[in-house]
Amino acid sequence: MKAGFPAVAGKGATALILGTMPGAESLRKRQYYGHSRNAFWFIMGRLLNKEPARMSYVAKKEMLKANRIALWDVIKACERKGSLDASIIAESIKTNDFAAFYAAHRAVKRVFFNGAHAEKEYRKRVLPLLPAGFKPMKYTRLPSTSSARAGLTRERKLAAWSAIIKD
Repeated sequence: MKAGFPAVAGKGATALILGTMPGAESLRKRQYYGHSRNAFWFIMGRLLNKEPARMSYVAKKEMLKANRIALWDVIKACERKGSLDASIIAESIKTNDFAAFYAAHRAVKRVFFNGAHAEKEYRKRVLPLLPAGFKPMKYTRLPSTSSARAGLTRERKLAAWSAIIKD
């Protein structure tokens, strides 16, 4: 079993970005989006007018918190060979406790999915189990920042991800 990371969330977070499960390099580094070819930190830096390439991982997390953005994954633990979401063994999936997260972070009203697989797993495994009070949120799927999603340039991904700062 591979286990993910705790949520990155400051008080007053209004937006939550959800990935599926950290890849092998991220797990090895113990960092969200730790693979150098993943566009996540590049995109967030551009959106928030920062230069994450020059920032420590702690500073990157603080950048999100300062902008009221939380970061987590749908899957808490699973079995998977490699890093691809398609390699996750469905029967092994354990999801994070979203009811507790939303209870602790009541200002979150917008959820952004980092790719289709994160959205699929959330809608299948999390949404049906949430108390009714947590369901009326705005859900938006964004293109995956993974380098495996090479059909879109970083600039096109950035344009789509600008939805995070528009509201």
